[in-house]
Amino acid sequence: MTDARSTLGARLRHDAVRRGRFTRASGRTSDFLIDCKRVVLTAEGHRLVGEVLCDLLVADGLDVDAVAGVALGGCPLASAVSLTAALRGLGPGGRGWDAVYVRKAAKEYGSGAAVEGLHPPDGRPLRVCLLEDVLTTGASSLRAIASLREAVGDEAALRALVDRGEGALDALGAAGVDARAVFRREDLLA
Repeated sequence: MTDARSTLGARLRHDAVRRGRFTRASGRTSDFLIDCKRVVLTAEGHRLVGEVLCDLLVADGLDVDAVAGVALGGCPLASAVSLTAALRGLGPGGRGWDAVYVRKAAKEYGSGAAVEGLHPPDGRPLRVCLLEDVLTTGASSLRAIASLREAVGDEAALRALVDRGEGALDALGAAGVDARAVFRREDLLA
């Protein structure tokens, strides 16, 4: 994990961190942006994210059935980790962890689903690890977790690439969510 983590950190520092004036989802402004998609959506970034997050789930001993991502930033994370786990023979029956996508709002047509990719075995609650690219306040993560709980009945944890250090981990912990990040903002802004 160390080589992949080190390489991913270097790529994020070089390609994902942008300086300037940015408005965040909360409406607050910041003098920097960490745009993980600039790395994650490259072929090398996809591979690195799959390896690093898969290694983290294994190292943490998480017993999950699926990995979930919130549209848009978390979806490629879930796909990369799902594929990496399948290639490594991890997960239920060694078939990997299914990828699940959480919409920011339920569809207004078709099935009206807020969560895509669910295939619950035997109707039992699924254990899902939500994957996020960047954590700030945790508000969007808490909304996604509520959607997952409603759809699958349970969630195991949350893992993120980057924590901006602005209260997300505390908010998630207060809500009973096992949450942690691979990198802190200091790791990328140094």
